[in-house]
Amino acid sequence: MNSKNFNTLPLSQEMLTNLNEIGYKEMTPIQGESLPLILEGKDLIAQAKTGSGKTAAFGIGLLSKLDVKKFRVQALVLCPTRELADQVAKELRMLARFTHNVKILTLCGGAAFGPQLGSLRHGAHIIVGTPGRILKHLNKDSLSLENLETLVFDEADRMLDMGFIEEIEKVLQYAPKERQTLLFSATYTDEIMAISDSVQKDAVSVKTIETESVNKILERFYEAQNGDKLRTLVKIFATYKPENVIVFTNTKIEAKELAENLQKQKIDALAIHGDLEQYERNDVLVQFANKSCPVLIATDVAARGLDIKELSMVVNYDLPHTEETYTHRIGRTGRAGQEGIAITLYDSYEIQKALEYKNEVRIFEDADSLKKENGFEMKPQYVTLVIEGGKKDKVRAGDLLGALTGDAGLAGSSIGKIDIYERQSYVAIENAKIQQAHERLKNGKIKGKKFSVWIL
Repeated sequence: MNSKNFNTLPLSQEMLTNLNEIGYKEMTPIQGESLPLILEGKDLIAQAKTGSGKTAAFGIGLLSKLDVKKFRVQALVLCPTRELADQVAKELRMLARFTHNVKILTLCGGAAFGPQLGSLRHGAHIIVGTPGRILKHLNKDSLSLENLETLVFDEADRMLDMGFIEEIEKVLQYAPKERQTLLFSATYTDEIMAISDSVQKDAVSVKTIETESVNKILERFYEAQNGDKLRTLVKIFATYKPENVIVFTNTKIEAKELAENLQKQKIDALAIHGDLEQYERNDVLVQFANKSCPVLIATDVAARGLDIKELSMVVNYDLPHTEETYTHRIGRTGRAGQEGIAITLYDSYEIQKALEYKNEVRIFEDADSLKKENGFEMKPQYVTLVIEGGKKDKVRAGDLLGALTGDAGLAGSSIGKIDIYERQSYVAIENAKIQQAHERLKNGKIKGKKFSVWIL
């Protein structure tokens, strides 16, 4: 018996067929260790890093026991951030394609409360959301957990870091005592173990950190030339020529200023930080993920939950405050067998602090070795087109693709990633074709209806 094969598990043939179709050929270490226990109904505390396949582990488990005919909330997934909640819900919908009429709702702060009330009135099987907003709905009786069978804490350590413990305790007061509770965390701290003791029964502990393949990351440290980090950063881009890069700053003010300064250097950059409205965050993340912007400037809090599968480079524009933060930042590159690059900048007065990071794999190099390329610029491969219509309007990716390749006359190769949200859709279009696509869609129809269309 090959323990990596999904067909060794008691899963329906429909689920197995769907897993194969979406490219889940064999189990990752966390799936192989945890799924048999989850399917047996046991409580689980699992340690696994981001990108290890943990969402599919608990997703397959909770979908396998779901009773679609019972239109009540049967599973709740708590996440630390809106971005992670969106990402988890998206993967759950993909995993749920094998069965019809599975309703998955996201309930997060930063989004309008009214539309969420409307969605809840129509019912749901699975809720994914942040603790604060979930609690608000519970307090207003717009959400009931009386039929809850599975409760999942995703990135529990991050939820504690962000101060969600009080909200979590209050949410638990609404949940049935008899339930399955799954807790996933990248670290096993005393606080995590205390939460496990208070919310789980005879939880089985699973750790796969050691068996997960280590990301292949080239780690380099550079002292900013003459204290000019911006100039050094541009030279790093010119030397390594990353396709896409996340640059971490320690403050949101610096994130905003750095994005503006890079734009002046003809480097297309956007910033994500805590002061952005939800729709602004969506716009930024979509553009970065669909290759309409090559550089994303982020703070640690704003970047939580981001999952860009193919990321060429991570830059620590500011030295991280802790080794754990450093590891979390650079772990976003070099995934899925790809090689990644992690660059860290420091000023002359930070030399001693920087040297604390030195080990056998982290190389400190002279910034003079970096190239200076006159006229260097970083421009995106695509530009994003926004259509004021989404899932609520029954707009599908195929409808947009059909309109663009039909009426708009674009070749399929000119169209990149398509993202469809509740009320808006985003399409990445090749730079040279954006005006043509915009003009045709603006004056044409999608599914026989006219929608507002603009370039982001």
